Amino acid sequence: MTFPFVVSVHDVASATAEQTATWIADLDEREVPATLLIVPAAFGGGPALPDDPALVAYLHAAVGRGHEPSLHGFRHRGVPGGPRWRRTVDQVLARGAGEFWSLTEQQARELLRAGLEVLAGVDIGVTGFTPPGWLASPGARRALAELGFRYWTSQLAVHDLGAGTVHRMPALSHRPGGAGERAGAHLMIAAARSLSRLRRPFRIALHPADLDHAGLREAAHAAIELALAAGGRPVTYETLVIGPGPETIDA
Repeated sequence: MTFPFVVSVHDVASATAEQTATWIADLDEREVPATLLIVPAAFGGGPALPDDPALVAYLHAAVGRGHEPSLHGFRHRGVPGGPRWRRTVDQVLARGAGEFWSLTEQQARELLRAGLEVLAGVDIGVTGFTPPGWLASPGARRALAELGFRYWTSQLAVHDLGAGTVHRMPALSHRPGGAGERAGAHLMIAAARSLSRLRRPFRIALHPADLDHAGLREAAHAAIELALAAGGRPVTYETLVIGPGPETIDA
């Protein structure tokens, strides 16, 4: 019996183009399609997506090979405001990058539209959204549905806005630079092994910073290979929710 699993490449932007290419090459070698979480505005000291034609061309080629583009915030950094408890959660879970965690519906709608416009300007259409840190306020979730996004993802699930259903799929990811980095790498492998044996759907999230720390890349490879060996079927979020065939949002 097969089971789906999703691999996502986070923080795709000009500043992380080299790391993005490394992860995608690893996945192409294993014939695993990925969902590419794109930050459209200037990020990490690099220019906005339209100002990096080489990256745009690279992404078009990757999509042509079966990878899925998806929106990942706008600037990928937290915004002021919101109650103190939300600011605390943002710092703990997203290291201050929870851009959509405290937004009103109107604020979220404006940022989402801005992101879609940037992507449309470089001929990239998307069906889904992953908020930075997997944190989305109630207002942000309402805005996503209103703007026609088909899905959004949290850390524990993929939320199908069209069908009104939820795919329970925990996301396994590293936390590089922290005290528990090594233990976390072992936990990713152990969790992938356990979920694969049980044929339970799960996700593996790859970040640029993972490549700066010895062993994290290998741990991610091991988790992917465990899923494949157990009969896991690698899919993108779009394929999981919609099935084969594009369904994109116009800006």
